[in-house]
Amino acid sequence: MESVSTKELITQFGKNAQDTGSPEVQIAILTHNIRKLSEHLANHKKDNHSRFGLLKMVGKRRKLLSYLSRKDEKRYREIITKLELRK
Repeated sequence: MESVSTKELITQFGKNAQDTGSPEVQIAILTHNIRKLSEHLANHKKDNHSRFGLLKMVGKRRKLLSYLSRKDEKRYREIITKLELRK
């Protein structure tokens, strides 16, 4: 997995460099963190504290995705394909 900074994700998925609040940016950052934490948990199977944090992040991303699908189906489809998420 490539190392991507938060600033790069904001510029790639946001409307401008300061756009940190749009759902697309939040979903991209959460997805990046989820993938990093999943790799960590593959090596450290008994790390239950991190596993709980992972479940909270997945739930937050799911809520943001459902919000985006309700508000704008086109933007929802774009973010799903860019991040290669199943839905």
